[in-house]
Amino acid sequence: MKMKAVNFMVAAASLIVVFSNFMNVAQAFEGMDVIHVAGKVLCQDCTQGWNEWVDGAKPIKGSIVSLTCLDERRRVMYYGSDLTDEAGKFDLITNTTCYGKTIKPQNCFLRLVSSPDPVCNIATDFAGGKSGIKLHRPTVIYRDLLKYVLGPFYYTTPMCDEPDTNDDDNLESDDEGKGSNY
Repeated sequence: MKMKAVNFMVAAASLIVVFSNFMNVAQAFEGMDVIHVAGKVLCQDCTQGWNEWVDGAKPIKGSIVSLTCLDERRRVMYYGSDLTDEAGKFDLITNTTCYGKTIKPQNCFLRLVSSPDPVCNIATDFAGGKSGIKLHRPTVIYRDLLKYVLGPFYYTTPMCDEPDTNDDDNLESDDEGKGSNY
């Protein structure tokens, strides 16, 4: 019986610690003036050998990433973009207020926009780069710095891109069912 009471006390104490940490993070957001979103964009070429494909991703200079933030009604309230440097890195910085409204980082997402590389320009969904990744937990909260580090995000070559085998777009609707093999 004593063991159950001890387990209950440990569980209750853990919940209090988790809740207080959540409140500290929420309070930290209120004092921030800007949000940093950083990461890296790389080219992953599958035509090379396995080791080169896994470890040999090369940075793409001039690639564009975008940050889109929505309000409570799921309308775009902020859109910004950034170019990558020689190392393929980006650091997008935005104010926490836009037109008098506060941007909530959990309502923002980052995605790949374009690659200047003529060969490596097919966006992949590794780490959510193609479909977009939401900002969940900041990587750094320190004094007046709120930073999310995401990625790395990858582009690949057309030869490495998987073809879309979904043929639903090519089917014509036939109300009488004629000509359909299904």
